[in-house]
Amino acid sequence: MVKSSQPLAPRTGPSHIRRFFFVVAEVFDLFGDPVPANWGERGRPEHVATQQNRNRVSLLVALGWNNARIASALFITQPTLRKHYFSELKFRDVARDRLVAQLGVKLLDGVNAGNVSAIREFQKYLERNDLMLYGQTQQPQRAAPAEKPAKAEKLGKKEEALLAAHQPNAGTPMGELMMRRQQGLNS
Repeated sequence: MVKSSQPLAPRTGPSHIRRFFFVVAEVFDLFGDPVPANWGERGRPEHVATQQNRNRVSLLVALGWNNARIASALFITQPTLRKHYFSELKFRDVARDRLVAQLGVKLLDGVNAGNVSAIREFQKYLERNDLMLYGQTQQPQRAAPAEKPAKAEKLGKKEEALLAAHQPNAGTPMGELMMRRQQGLNS
């Protein structure tokens, strides 16, 4: 794909057919990225920082990604990332605020256009902003969760058998004898 500038003068010929020649300003690949000047020559081609990649880096910085992860997402090395996207990386501390502000502007544009879903989302946006601004004091207090009763300790087979042996079953003759004997020992 080739993007061109203004056409030159038309070629002479029949009046119903006009041909224009264009001066090639920049060559782009199939993905719309500019082709570097040394493409096809020896050595690795120079990375070209496009506006789309700058926007990607700004977004990933705002999402809290580290440099190594951003570089791998763009298929470049970390030194290349720092070289070409230094201005996007240096605003790491305010990148999230810039992203939230840009989202607010887009929502406000939708509200002004009368988009109902944008109005709903803008109301949620305002509520989240108010919670952040005023802190958690404006939120309704939730009841503390009820404490769960402590679980009984699990016993193995031997411990269960030993415990059952010391607790006689009152419905059987042997259990009644054992209960009488325990009462006699206790008195």
